[in-house]
Amino acid sequence: MIRRRELLVGAGALSLASLRGAPAHAAAPEVVVGVLYAMSGASAQVGVDARHAIETALDIINNDHDLDLPGAKGVGLSGMGGAKIRLVFADHQADPQKGRAEAERLITQDKVSALVGCYQSAVSATVSATAERYGVPFVCADSSSPSLHRKGLKYFFRPAAHDEMFSTAMFDFLDAQRKQGQKIDSVALFFEDTIYGVDSSTVQRKLAAERGYKLVADVKYKSNSPSLTAEVQQLKTANADVLLPTSYTTDAILLTKTMAELGYKPKSIIAQAAGFSEKVTYDAVGDKLQGLISRGSFSLDLAAKRPMVATVNTMYKARAGRDLNDNSSRQFMALIVLADALDRAGSTDGQKIRAALAATDIPGTRTVMPWTKVAFGPDGQNTHADPVLLQWIGDKFITIFPESAAVAPAKWPMNG
Repeated sequence: MIRRRELLVGAGALSLASLRGAPAHAAAPEVVVGVLYAMSGASAQVGVDARHAIETALDIINNDHDLDLPGAKGVGLSGMGGAKIRLVFADHQADPQKGRAEAERLITQDKVSALVGCYQSAVSATVSATAERYGVPFVCADSSSPSLHRKGLKYFFRPAAHDEMFSTAMFDFLDAQRKQGQKIDSVALFFEDTIYGVDSSTVQRKLAAERGYKLVADVKYKSNSPSLTAEVQQLKTANADVLLPTSYTTDAILLTKTMAELGYKPKSIIAQAAGFSEKVTYDAVGDKLQGLISRGSFSLDLAAKRPMVATVNTMYKARAGRDLNDNSSRQFMALIVLADALDRAGSTDGQKIRAALAATDIPGTRTVMPWTKVAFGPDGQNTHADPVLLQWIGDKFITIFPESAAVAPAKWPMNG
């Protein structure tokens, strides 16, 4: 039986159905939004952090805050008479079919007006298809597979970057290092076997060939594998100048431990975030990852230029006990972007919300991200979600690329 958690906000709010014929002084209607994450199993911590991030955004939207974020000033959604958002959380357990079933339940039983999720790209694939079938907008917060926005879906919207954008930033960085005189000739791919890993490797394989980097290892492994000894032996033998891993949290920790056990110290690692952006990974093996570089959507260093970032991070940290990261920042922004569209739509009708999402135009300065802006193309992808590269130094990430966002030069190689 699928476990789920529901967060009910605005205890006195009435549903839209119950307001029919209600007196003029009745409370503003609520807007129900479904949120799908793994709240149990190996990815449960990601789900817990996602809940904290989205609850932080909910606080900003439903209450009055002096922040230059869409929906922050004033109580509730002004375009809907002050209506507040109510979230219903569902546990997809990182299973695509459970995700499909939970999405359908949220739509047909909980009557949600929109969906947000789902971290695992394989789950977002089934959820987005279900949302499309019912004409319910789906805001893909943090799944990065490029194939997700190429299915011809009308109700799919992704504010954050996808892996082609992230990987391009990685290779732009490598090219820049070459220009500075660094000897970087070869790369090794290490990727898990779901849509996330496979799509990431496809992009990186193509970029390596185009940019003139020799691919000396191309290792696909089974997600949540009990052992990675054979795979790490392949990587150690290849001894690439740069290791490019695409792994979720459990696998990232196991990979790092196995490399240490086998005495493999990559010259440098540039990770496709996910497990390599999670606090639990660095709590477990951070001492073995000094100098690792991860792509990202978010830079806490931005707070020096935009104090609002620090304020939101403090709000999130009070709930989660940790700073915003690549994942939780995208989850936070997903609800902010959706709320902005709901406010402009002035309706819970799926077609009207979809039209409002399609017309989104939020300047980057009104987000907590280093993005140019949020504006969706016909495929629902925001192409203005500029990535950054972060390096793990000491006990925190430092922004090292691009130059416009960097606060320090890269330590290269990490094990030189």
